[in-house]
Amino acid sequence: MLTPAELRAAVEQTLDRAGRAWLDRALAEAAGARPRPDASGPARWELDFASAGRHIRPARIPRSTEAEPTALATTGQEAERAPKTQSAASAAAQAQEAAPDAVRVLLLHAAGADARTVARLYAHGTGAERRAVLRALPHLPLFTGPDAVPLVEDALRTNDTRLVAAAVGPYAARHLSPHSWRQALLKCLFTGVPLTAVADWERRARGDAELGRMLTDYAHERTAAGRPVPGDLDRVLALTRPLNHEEPPSHEKPPNHEESLPREAPPSRRHPPSHEPSPSHEEPPNHEKPPSREGPLPRALTREEP
Repeated sequence: MLTPAELRAAVEQTLDRAGRAWLDRALAEAAGARPRPDASGPARWELDFASAGRHIRPARIPRSTEAEPTALATTGQEAERAPKTQSAASAAAQAQEAAPDAVRVLLLHAAGADARTVARLYAHGTGAERRAVLRALPHLPLFTGPDAVPLVEDALRTNDTRLVAAAVGPYAARHLSPHSWRQALLKCLFTGVPLTAVADWERRARGDAELGRMLTDYAHERTAAGRPVPGDLDRVLALTRPLNHEEPPSHEKPPNHEESLPREAPPSRRHPPSHEPSPSHEEPPNHEKPPSREGPLPRALTREEP
C-alpha cells in the first residue's frame, strides 16, 4: 500500500498541467478545511471529492513508468494481482479509472475526515466514491477505532466485487469481528475476489478451526452442485488447521506401536531360531504381557533374548 506522498507522486506523473493545478488547489483546500458542524452544505473539498472524475483525467503515460498507473490502485490491493508489465494503452485505461479514486483518497487524507464526514460521503456517494472512502480508511485518524465498521459491513453486503475488494483492506483486517471477517473472506471466495485483495488474511486465518469448517462445508456444497471450488480455498484451508494439531516432521513423529510390533514370529513358536535374530524381529518372552498400545514399547523388543 502506497503512502499518501507516494500516491500523489504516482498521480501527478499521469496528469497534464491543468490536472496538476486542479489537484494542488483541491488538496490545499482540503488541508485548510475546518470542522463545520453547523454548516448547511458540504465543504468545498467535499464537492471536489465528488467531481474528481471530471477533473482528473490522465493525459499521458510516461514510457519509463508504463506500469505506474497500476500503483495508483494499491490502496485497494489491485496492484498485487495485476501484471507487472502492460501495454501503454492498457496502462492508460487503468490510470483513467484508478486516478480519480486515488485523488479522492488524497482529499480525505488531507482533510483528516472524521467518522461523521466519512459516513456522509459514503452514504451519498457513487460506487467509485464509496470505494475511495473504504480505501482511505487506513490513512485517516479514525483507523484506530471501530467507527467505520458499519461502512465495511455495508460494502460486504453488495454484489459489487470492486467494492468488496476495497472493503477487505487493512481496516477490515484490524476491526472486523472474527465472525464478520470469516464471512467477508467467504464472500471474496464466492465472488471471485482474489486473496491478494484481503489484507492480512494469513494472520487472521492461521489456526482458525471455525473458518476451516465453514470453508469445508462451502467446498462440499460447490462439489455437490457440480460447481468448481475456488483455487484460493485450499490455500486458506491449509492455514486453518489448529496449530497444536499440525503434523510433525517425519524425524519427529512418535513411533507407531502397531508397526513396531513383531510381525514375523508366529504366536505358536516357543523357541528362537538357530541363528540369532535381529533385535527388531525378536519375540517377547512368554511370561511378559504383550506391549500396550497406550504406553511405551517393552524393553524386550529392544534387547536380545538369552
